[in-house]
Order: sequence, then structure tokens, then C-alpha cells
Amino acid sequence: MDTKLDFHSGINQGVAPVTYGQGDRPPRGDYSRARADYTCEQGYASYSEADHDTYRRLYARQSAQLEGLACREFIDAVGKLGAPDRIPRFDDISERLMKATGWQVVGVPGLIPEEAFFALLAKRQFPVTDWIRTPAEFDYVVEPDVFHDLFGHVPLLFNPVFADYMQAYGEGGLKASRLHACENLARLYWYTVEFGLINTPQGLRAYGAGILSSAGELRYSVTSGEPQRVGFDLERIMRTKYKIDTYQATYFVIDSFEQLFKATAPDFTPIYERVSGQQQIEAGITLPGERTFSAA
Repeated sequence: MDTKLDFHSGINQGVAPVTYGQGDRPPRGDYSRARADYTCEQGYASYSEADHDTYRRLYARQSAQLEGLACREFIDAVGKLGAPDRIPRFDDISERLMKATGWQVVGVPGLIPEEAFFALLAKRQFPVTDWIRTPAEFDYVVEPDVFHDLFGHVPLLFNPVFADYMQAYGEGGLKASRLHACENLARLYWYTVEFGLINTPQGLRAYGAGILSSAGELRYSVTSGEPQRVGFDLERIMRTKYKIDTYQATYFVIDSFEQLFKATAPDFTPIYERVSGQQQIEAGITLPGERTFSAA
């Protein structure tokens, strides 16, 4: 399965509705540059002024929407990416990240196998695609690019608790691969790292990278009356299917990043066994007795 985690999708996130690793298309990127662990040099000199302008315009569009919709931890950290008018150098971000939480960003040519992805996270290295979409792909790009990975994912790695969660997720992923339980873990990633919401004293806010890097889903996820918003429940998430071609029909809401980190602490082996024997849940369904949240 070739992906960071076999999905980055949704036409309204600016990423095409595609699930990778199913033989539908080869991944984009020059893999001849990749090392054995799939990392590569950023190749900063290869960026054109048009590339930097695309990044600048994407950054400006998303940062203008953050207040009142994104969680405060993200808003406070996004400026640590560096100047918003040019694609940042990975080494510069890594230097700041290392001091803050012991993480680094490493370049990859594109989508990578799941075990390579897990292994990097377990070492506190976040893989960032080094190419950027073309101006023609400004609103629609088939695979996650440098903007999605940097703007969406990296700011929260400056938060110590979320940073620890990501490392624990990588360690858990390596074990899930051996237990043939990657689909369960993929759903956890989807509904937290990519499309998670958090309940704050100021109301619902987004922390998932797929939301935060989206032109439209950021406002939709927090304020629309259409989707279901359900309190975080690990086993419920592992049973819940997700949408890859529309905005999400279900969002899961955490109360804190500490709650998210604690959810990764137990051994998932018995959880995988329980979930495998239970019925799958369609996106957009609310179960009796569940804690739900209204739009902000």
C-alpha cells in the first residue's frame, strides 16, 4: 500500500477523490532520488518563482480562515513554519522542531509504503512531500503536496502532547502491520490526524490536517449543520468507514490532546480482535446514547 497512509483525498480538500495503493495509478514524484527509507533531499534549488508564489497564495488563503475555526495550538504554531511567501526549507523547520519536541521533517518524493511511513513516525521524523502543485492544480491536486504536508501537519508537531501521539501512532502502526490491522489504524489516522475536531472552551475547533489545509472543509466541519459530530471513542472510530469523495459525514471530537495520547497507550491487540468481530458503521450514522456536538 503506497501512501502516507493510503489516503489523502476528497475533492473539496483540494486533493482528488482517490485511494492509493489499489493499482489505479502510479504515485507522483521522482523516486530515483529516494534512499532506502524513502527519504530524499528537498532539492530546494529546483523550486521556481511560480512554485513559491503558489505556496504563498495557498498559505494566504488558509491562514485567513484560521481564527475561530482552527484550534489555538495550531494557530499559535503555524508561524513557526517560517516566512509565508516562500516554500520553507525543511532543515530550518527541523531545527526549530528539534528544540521544541525532538521532531524533524524529512523529504520524501511522494507517497510511500505504510511500513516506511510508520517507521519514520516512530523515529519522530515526519515525511513531507517535497514537490508542490502547479498553478493549474491550485484547487485540485491528486496527491498530498508540500503545502498540505507542511501547513496541515507540521504546526501541531510543535505541541509536545500531539508530537508524542504521532510517535506512538507510528509505533502502533508497525505492530498493526504485523497483525494485519492497518485498516483499523488507518481509520484512527483519518478521523484524528486528518479530520479531527477538538472541543475547546471557545467551542469546536479543527486540528486535523485535511481540514486545516482545505479551502472549504475548515468552515464546513466546524459550522455546518449537515455532518454528525461524535465524541471520541477508539473502537467506534476503528469500525467507522470514511468518505473520500466529499466532505466528511462524520467527525470525531476529542476533549484534549491528552485524551488522544492516552488512547494510544494500551495494547491494541485485543481491541483489533474485538473490532474485527463487530459490524462496520457507515459514515454519517449516530448510534444510540452517543455524545454528539452541534455546529459552532
